Formats: sequence, structure tokens, C-alpha cells
Amino acid sequence: MFERISPQQAKDFIDNQEAQIVDIRDPGSYQLGHIPNAVLLDNNNLAQFIAQADLSKPLVVYCYHGNSSQPAAAYLNEQGFEKSYSMDGGFEHWRVLFPESVK
Repeated sequence: MFERISPQQAKDFIDNQEAQIVDIRDPGSYQLGHIPNAVLLDNNNLAQFIAQADLSKPLVVYCYHGNSSQPAAAYLNEQGFEKSYSMDGGFEHWRVLFPESVK
């Protein structure tokens, strides 16, 4: 099962290199700004991402506001990720809290 986490918890995972991070927004939004080292994930690269990912490493999923990332995190958990997390508030909340951590 996936869990919901705060942006601060997600940042702690990311800063400690304990988690993989995926962005499920559209490519244009990703290009305008994203969390450093986030992989843009969509239907075109989903299967390849799952095949190459470390399923034992925690996975943080984010979207715009934290709604779409919940079913995405649940789906990725069903695909074998041991721990998947949906970041509450999404990228919009992250951008406000951590403007220095936007690429």
C-alpha cells in the first residue's frame, strides 16, 4: 500500500538519497520546473521505468496538487515497489516551501 507524505518528508528522503522521485505532470509543466532528479513519468516510459527501477528503494510520486499522485503511487505499489509515497500538495506546495529546490 502507498502512503501520503508531506513535502518536508519527501525532501528528507530526497536529500538523504533514500528515494527515487517521479513527476507525473505533463511535459510542459516539467520543463517549466521540477524537483531536481525527478523522472518525468508517463504512459510512454512507464513500463521501461518499472523494469529498470530499484523496487526496494522508496518511491515518491508527485503531481500538481497531490491528487493524481495518490492513484499513481498505489498503482506503482501494485507493480512491485515496496514503498511508494504520494506527496501531499504536489509540486505547487513544494515550490512554495522550497523555491531553492526547483530545477
